[in-house]
Amino acid sequence: MYVSDATVISGGNWLAGLCLAGAGLAAYALVKLVRWVVTARRATRGSERGGEAYFHNLAEAIPEMVWTTKADGACDFLNQRWCDYTGLTSEQSSVWGWTAALHPDDVIETSASWERAVRTGTPFTIEYRFRRASDGAYRWFLGRANPIRDGQGRIIKWFGTCTDIEDQKHNQQILEDQIRERTEELADTNTRLQEEMWEKDSARRALDQQNEKMMRELTERSQRATLLAKMGELMQSCISKEEVFAAALGYAPKIFPTSRGALALLNGRRDLAEIAGSWHQCQVPETVFEPNRCWALRTGHPHLVVAGDPTAPCAHAAGVKNTYLCIPILAQGEALGILHFQATDDAPTLADSELSFKTTFAGQVGLSVANIRLREALRTQSIKDPLTGLYNRRYLEEMLDREIRRAVRAEQALGLLMLDLDHFKKFNDTYGHDAGDTVLRESGTFLAKSIRAEDIVCRFGGEEFVIILPTANLGAACARAERIRSKLRELTVLHQGQSLGMVTVSVGVAALPEHGTSPKELLEAADAALYRAKREGRDRVAAAEARVTAAAKLSATGASAR
Repeated sequence: MYVSDATVISGGNWLAGLCLAGAGLAAYALVKLVRWVVTARRATRGSERGGEAYFHNLAEAIPEMVWTTKADGACDFLNQRWCDYTGLTSEQSSVWGWTAALHPDDVIETSASWERAVRTGTPFTIEYRFRRASDGAYRWFLGRANPIRDGQGRIIKWFGTCTDIEDQKHNQQILEDQIRERTEELADTNTRLQEEMWEKDSARRALDQQNEKMMRELTERSQRATLLAKMGELMQSCISKEEVFAAALGYAPKIFPTSRGALALLNGRRDLAEIAGSWHQCQVPETVFEPNRCWALRTGHPHLVVAGDPTAPCAHAAGVKNTYLCIPILAQGEALGILHFQATDDAPTLADSELSFKTTFAGQVGLSVANIRLREALRTQSIKDPLTGLYNRRYLEEMLDREIRRAVRAEQALGLLMLDLDHFKKFNDTYGHDAGDTVLRESGTFLAKSIRAEDIVCRFGGEEFVIILPTANLGAACARAERIRSKLRELTVLHQGQSLGMVTVSVGVAALPEHGTSPKELLEAADAALYRAKREGRDRVAAAEARVTAAAKLSATGASAR
């Protein structure tokens, strides 16, 4: 049975719309419906209740379950065919009582669908099962309902039908079963044919597979060798250990796609190894460990631990269930760290043929790190004073020029302190040059601890030091110089268990822009101030005098002439 779209009823009489709402009823009932429409329209002038009774009589004559509800979805009429089928009375089925006849598996979906249709005013269509009272069996029905609206578009009624589709469902299931059986038969036949073809071609396929595997392995090894060579070239151009680690960790998953891994390096004291990075989500129990906890670091040779073998596991890998391999990273015979490889569940073994790749990989990492350490050592030697550990004059000139340009660009101040240890010759003459070196070292250490992170302290030469103070104006620089001078007096310098006495310092202070905007001008101003501090009695701070410009000199000369 078919229910048409929502019908609008004029004149406030909902009964006049039920014919249109049920336009798809059985053909033999169509004439009755037409006549009923005429009767319903006439009834609007007389008794609406009479028209409703006529509709109920007509609904009983239709060979379908017919029902209506109020605007809120509560059932208020079901024809006798419903009662005969379900065994429920009209009173039992009213409002929401009709759901008692639904199959338990259909209750939730049907209720939700019906509530949604009532809430939105959209047509209701669903397939559900109702229990037949005569034998307790469930049959499939197609339920449809449409809203009946008044002249203002408000829903005043719902009209619905239930059509038995059990036979259609049954026929559909038979057809689906037949299709499935035919499909299975075809699949079985196709499988047998494929098996026969596979058996005939098995020898050829096996040979082809072996050839393909060999070619694939050769191609992979060639590609990995190329990647290894590219990594080596890249690492030779790295200028920091961080760049080496980034290159190694970037190439490792490409060169070793079937194994997880991590890279660990020894610290400067060589008493701890720390994981620098990993790939393929390698699980490393200890990110920091002592070198003696790894057999590869202890022996200087690759160490393989097969899964489940308790012979000689590495302590730093305790808890690792899969097979793993540790390879020392060596440079000039010195161990720098390890490469740690782990097998995966997909590739549970580490093939011996892979050892050469892994060893070469570790060797390139070690060589690159050693080269960088050598370059760093050479760089340090070129910019550090070997006695005090402070930056030297060469570095001072480089940094002072950079800081002046930065201060001018940012329109910020810059302070410069030039310090000279008082009576330093006395230490050498009285206690010897070793004692003088001790005074220089201790003074350098004191100055390094007395500055900010952004300040730069350098040994200028002999017993002279220079401190660059970024963003410090003249007043701040003088205050910093005075604090250093006073604190240095408290320094106790011991040489061979003997105190060398009080160490004092004279300080000359210059600042940008008051005393110049070039390294030469600032250094000369600070040196002149230092000379004045020495001349005035030492152990004091003196600020450089402000520059006299050419215009000021000309003005002063003219005033003198007058």
